[in-house]
Amino acid sequence: MDNKEKIAIIGGTGKEGKGLAYRWVKAGYSVVIGSRKDEKAQAAVDELKELLQVHKMDLITGKENTIAADEADIVVLTIPFQFHKNMLEQLKPHVQGKTVVDVTVPLVPPKVSVIKIPENGSVALTTQKILGPAVGVISAFQNISFELLLSDKEIECDVLMCGSDKETRELGMRLVKDAGLNVWDAGPLENSIIAEGLTSILIRLNKKYKIHSAGIKITGINKE
Repeated sequence: MDNKEKIAIIGGTGKEGKGLAYRWVKAGYSVVIGSRKDEKAQAAVDELKELLQVHKMDLITGKENTIAADEADIVVLTIPFQFHKNMLEQLKPHVQGKTVVDVTVPLVPPKVSVIKIPENGSVALTTQKILGPAVGVISAFQNISFELLLSDKEIECDVLMCGSDKETRELGMRLVKDAGLNVWDAGPLENSIIAEGLTSILIRLNKKYKIHSAGIKITGINKE
């Protein structure tokens, strides 16, 4: 695809956001790092440019959250669960008619290795309810560690992707593939609680086995 969408990553100054930005810029997408403060967004941009080196550094910029959302075709949320609802209310008028990719996981410290089921059944369902029917919502990337995203190694883990409707899920499939990951269409947003909850289990496994990037793999299916 020659004319790729512009992506704003809200929470892009965090580790997961920078990892996704790194992957998408390398794939040729224009990415805007969003933050509450311009200087913090710019610091993340500078860090990413150093990592990207000669790879299309002109494709990445930093802006305040609402400005980043205004400029983008696709808005990605990589924010802590505790700020989720407030951020959605702030972004709501800036994302109408667009697609929102929600990477948020319902982790409630200190028990982050125990699954938390949000009020509306999942984080993604909450996102859809708050933003309204004019916004397509994609749920993905919850089970991929930032260490893997910021590396150039092939990632063995799979991504379970859910979406508002068929068209939205097709876009989600492309975005995950372009980030260099293997993706499965896991169906409507009602199913997103499974991928969200798996994060707590993976955190528990990482701690128990003293590792940093446990993931999941779907087996027994031939995609060809």
